[in-house]
Amino acid sequence: MHVRRSYIAYRTIVTKEVTRFMRIWVQTVLPPAISMALYFVIFGQLIGPRIGNMGGFTYVQYIAPGIIMMAIINSSYANVVSSFFGAKFQKHIEEMLVAPIPNFIILAGYITGGVVRGLVVGVVVTGVALFFTQLHITNFLVMGSVVLMTAILFSLGGFLNGVFATKFDDISIIPTFVLTPLTYLGGVFYSITLLPEFWQTVSRANPVLYMVNSFRYGILGVSDINIFTAFAIIILFIVALFAASLYVLNRGMGLKT
Repeated sequence: MHVRRSYIAYRTIVTKEVTRFMRIWVQTVLPPAISMALYFVIFGQLIGPRIGNMGGFTYVQYIAPGIIMMAIINSSYANVVSSFFGAKFQKHIEEMLVAPIPNFIILAGYITGGVVRGLVVGVVVTGVALFFTQLHITNFLVMGSVVLMTAILFSLGGFLNGVFATKFDDISIIPTFVLTPLTYLGGVFYSITLLPEFWQTVSRANPVLYMVNSFRYGILGVSDINIFTAFAIIILFIVALFAASLYVLNRGMGLKT
């Protein structure tokens, strides 16, 4: 009975989350596709030929996995932070917290919604990328695993942001001042081998670097980072953020506006 109740609760939250972002797909799915298309036009078609090949591929091929990953990161994060803060602001998060369902089910429902939006946007942006270059998947298992884990990781990050946000402006602070710099400096548009040794070391402190490079390895078969190291770091961050998210949810921290 408890298992069935938890499953119904999980399915309900996921259905609500997916319905929410699909109903307003013009705001949630279309803008990333347009933005990423501009990246391909400007960096891939206009600047790329001047740069030449990188890592044995044309520049537009090299940056394509990074651009796809950037869209997945932003969409997964944005879905959860906006949805959970909205639930908190409208005071119906309390109804879920007092319901006879485990808190990890609530967390899993929101995270799944973020993952689904990240995957949907990833597929759309990949379709856009194919208009500009050819992509041949080298290792489907690596590619799929990295996409899934990255979407989970940034959905968890969005959840924590939503928990501690006290006003709508707060949900844009982390994406603007943390997420954007990390993605732009995460090897999306360049190989870190082009950097001096000191800056290569600094870049390795950026978790996004490991996600972008492992995803690039799954598609193109090249990476600046050891794949096993990348997977270990991504999993470590997922475990840490999941534990932190469940802790604050159980304690009710930041859930009063």
